[in-house]
Amino acid sequence: MKAGAGLLSAVALFLLVGAVLSQNVPRVKKPTKRPPSSRKPSVPRPARPPRPPLTPSPPRPALPEPIEPTDLPPVIFGSSDMFEHCPKVCTCTRTYPNVLFCENHNLRVVPVIPERTHYLYLQNNFISELTAEPFANATEVRWINLANNRIHRIDKQVFEHLPSLLYLYAQRNQLKEVPAGMPTSLEQLRLAKNRITNIPSGAFSKMGNLTLLDLYHNQLSDSDLGKNTFKDLHGLMQLNLAHNVLKKMPIGVPKGIIQLFLDKNRIDGIPKDYFNGFSHLAFLRLNYNQLSDKGVPKTVFNISSLLDLQLAHNQLSSVPMFNSHLEHLHLNHNTIESINGTLLCPYSMEVELEDHSLLPRLRYLRLDGNHVSPPIPMDVIMCFRHLQSIVI
Repeated sequence: MKAGAGLLSAVALFLLVGAVLSQNVPRVKKPTKRPPSSRKPSVPRPARPPRPPLTPSPPRPALPEPIEPTDLPPVIFGSSDMFEHCPKVCTCTRTYPNVLFCENHNLRVVPVIPERTHYLYLQNNFISELTAEPFANATEVRWINLANNRIHRIDKQVFEHLPSLLYLYAQRNQLKEVPAGMPTSLEQLRLAKNRITNIPSGAFSKMGNLTLLDLYHNQLSDSDLGKNTFKDLHGLMQLNLAHNVLKKMPIGVPKGIIQLFLDKNRIDGIPKDYFNGFSHLAFLRLNYNQLSDKGVPKTVFNISSLLDLQLAHNQLSSVPMFNSHLEHLHLNHNTIESINGTLLCPYSMEVELEDHSLLPRLRYLRLDGNHVSPPIPMDVIMCFRHLQSIVI
């Protein structure tokens, strides 16, 4: 018992001494400063020199104009021969036995035309001239389309083989003059978008059957149109001379014409008696010219047959007089500042018309692009009772 009690006393004494020693030993604090870095100190970079001012780069040399390739695309061969003498470079069908389809075939020359052909399609090719040989047996041809080729010459002898020709389409080519020797049977001649500067004397000789002559977008001037240029065109109904370089109204226009188109020329005046004797003129277009009040006589457009009058994009400052039969009047983009219905009205508004068929027939009036502001004067509305549309 005494040995056990002594052992317990010794253990208790050991624990007590350890607790005292643990309180008196100071704790080691961790350093607060970081150890010196092994990296070398950074050296400040020198300031960048200022950029030089921008100078415009030298202009690039202009690219050369595209040169037309000398190697034309190969000729496209048509279907197999279904008819005797059908050219291999064209197409013949049983559905249309009198039609020869040669368009869009990359042709350079006209193939030999079979005798049975009435309608000939040759547009959109590379044909540069028309010679007589291919047409030797084409006496039955009535309709030829040569549009969009490179034709600069047509032999006079070509038409000697075409006594039945009615329609000739040769727009978008390189002709410099109206072809000579055309058949008297011709009814429509379309020569728009060529380079025509000359109409040979007698080019339309004895062509009384011609009803449509289209010379749009060429280079015709006043000197190219003589007083006898159109004298034989007694049946002409439509004459298109728009987009040329005319400064005066063309002389010698047939009196029986129905449509006369003169847009985009340089016409600055109209003789006061110019339209005397025009008994059928219904459509007259003079847009994009240089017409002013000084160059337009007061009653020059008082034409009883006129239905549609277009004078847009000119220099008019007042509304010209017109006939009560007129239905459409285009005066947009001029310098008009006001419109007076009392002056324009073809009858006295103080008198009530019992016959309403005598009322002015104007239905469409365009005045936008001028200095006219709404509202429309009441006297205009009271006079032109058939007006359905007014554009300001």
